[in-house]
Amino acid sequence: MKVAYLTNQYPSVSHTFIRREIAALEDKGIEIVRFSIRPPPTRLLDPEDIAEQSRTTVLLARGIPRLALTAAWTAVRHPLRFAKALAMTVRMGLRSERGLLRNLAYLMTACTALLLFRQEQCGHVHVHFGTNPAAVAMLCRMLGGPPYSFTVHGPEEFDRPWPLSLTEKIEASSFVAGVSSFGRSQLYRQCGHEHWQKVEIVRCGVDRSYVDTEVTPIGETRRLVCVGRLCEQKGQLLLIQAAAKLRDFGESFELILVGDGDMRSEVESLIERHGLREMVTITGWASGEDVRNHLVGARAMVLPSFAEGLPVVIMEALALGRPVVSTYIAGIPELVVPGESGWLIPAGSVDALVEAMREVLQAPTARLEELGREGRRRVLAAHDASISTKPLFDRFSQGQQRV
Repeated sequence: MKVAYLTNQYPSVSHTFIRREIAALEDKGIEIVRFSIRPPPTRLLDPEDIAEQSRTTVLLARGIPRLALTAAWTAVRHPLRFAKALAMTVRMGLRSERGLLRNLAYLMTACTALLLFRQEQCGHVHVHFGTNPAAVAMLCRMLGGPPYSFTVHGPEEFDRPWPLSLTEKIEASSFVAGVSSFGRSQLYRQCGHEHWQKVEIVRCGVDRSYVDTEVTPIGETRRLVCVGRLCEQKGQLLLIQAAAKLRDFGESFELILVGDGDMRSEVESLIERHGLREMVTITGWASGEDVRNHLVGARAMVLPSFAEGLPVVIMEALALGRPVVSTYIAGIPELVVPGESGWLIPAGSVDALVEAMREVLQAPTARLEELGREGRRRVLAAHDASISTKPLFDRFSQGQQRV
């Protein structure tokens, strides 16, 4: 049985975990066909992402006229199914923050997906994120397409379950996955108890290079690294405030922000306002190899997020033997344990962040490496993609047996 993988934008610099998941499943013998609703949002830098792009069919690349024609053809050929899907589209559109027209576009996209899934003889569709790609998969199923499942990462789905019609998507699916125990608990909240048996934990996996690598000693570097999109939920503005306080306390250090995003200008303005240009650097988007090099060259990774699922970069930092400073939110405490693999602070607390960063800078290297070793052990136990994809493999195999 072929499995179609459907994502909103794939490949993407922030979605390399999907690429790793696909590779691990293909190693297990599952044939994967890649689909993306839209093309990648930015120019790809990672050679593996560039190669993956050539294997991916972009649904909207067919153009609006062809999508509309395919939708009309589907309505004529399957009028009852189309009417039911249209009714669901209207219901989702009336509650959605994106409105009815956007949801009608999802229905048109679902008609095209139905055609392509049949051409590729896909027996199942797996989706990443419970947002618009899950809507497309659900509508495609209502039109007579293959069964679907989806992975919910959060925090968007947990913040806005009603506008996203998350309950309906769960109930119509074959199964749904959370990336942590916390994620599973939030999915339980959004469906009746009779659907709980279809909720899995499928943890994101790290690249084989992180699993197979030899840990590099930390050395005497004073560098701290934050990897993530420059956006409100990642807490970089608080990180700059904390850096200013650390500087005022007389601590010498270098802070590297790896990433880019909508808040870059605000972050740059705050750096300028605090006079931190000599101590804080923003790299912009980086390839997977560059991210890895930044982590290896760091004393610790700092991610003071306000909202998350379970960031893959935390897994990558720990796999490289670098302790992590992060916050007591979502699935992060399942991997970062205070005093064992890093530091956790209350989200939004600049003072707590300053204290944790100061402890990192003042801790003996041997202590940091001890924390890094425990973090690496935890990652290898739960986030090796060859292991973490087993629940997906089992579910897909069960579906194949029923065909």
